[in-house]
Amino acid sequence: MSFQDHFSHYAGDYARFRPRYPPELFAHLASLLPMRRQAWDCATGNGQAALGLAPYFERVIATDASAEQIAQATPHPKISYRVALAEQSGLGDGSVQLVTVAQALHWFDFDRFYPEVRRVLSPGGIFAAWGYHLLRCDPVIDRLIDDFYSKTVGPYWPADRKWIEEKYRSIPFPLPEISIPDFKMGSAWNLSDLMGYLGTWSATRKYIEAQGKNPLEPLERQLLSLWGDPDEKKEIVWPLFSRVARIS
Repeated sequence: MSFQDHFSHYAGDYARFRPRYPPELFAHLASLLPMRRQAWDCATGNGQAALGLAPYFERVIATDASAEQIAQATPHPKISYRVALAEQSGLGDGSVQLVTVAQALHWFDFDRFYPEVRRVLSPGGIFAAWGYHLLRCDPVIDRLIDDFYSKTVGPYWPADRKWIEEKYRSIPFPLPEISIPDFKMGSAWNLSDLMGYLGTWSATRKYIEAQGKNPLEPLERQLLSLWGDPDEKKEIVWPLFSRVARIS
């Protein structure tokens, strides 16, 4: 079985420039579980969510279909990194108390993935999938980035990106859902950090492949006139959205 690979070729940039999820999210998910022996972070990428889970679980299994992404993952004594498809985890029946998917559920084969979640979760276990859409910084800067997203590289987003734009509300979710609080990510970035992040967008990479030029160069010139000192750090925020279920 193949997978949609949009990130392997720039796994190093992904590890460097992608924002970090808030500790409060992991603390809340852990608080929903009386027993926390093992968690599975599916489509872990370079291990961002797995590292957030590690303080709360005896062991974290972190899988990704991309060997290149796993190679960039940050080592941790509680985390076992493995190359595996989301739909074929290799985990035992009822072996984990929590399954997490950060910014990746929309890439999966839903008909195969959800049965895998039910199989590996122990009774009362939690499944949590979350994501984020466009960053917020300053209204004028936001408008430029929104236009870049929708107009400049808009035609190069894969069709499954619609699930992110709809904040997972319309994504197939055949599990008994529960509610959790709203969370957000935040980072203090200079202009170089921001441009590095925009360069990890799959649509940016597809644009470069198709057009033979980098669409970030004119955007950076526009942003520079608004940013001021390019080394100045500005607060960047991404509101998170989530779908969470408890499996009885």
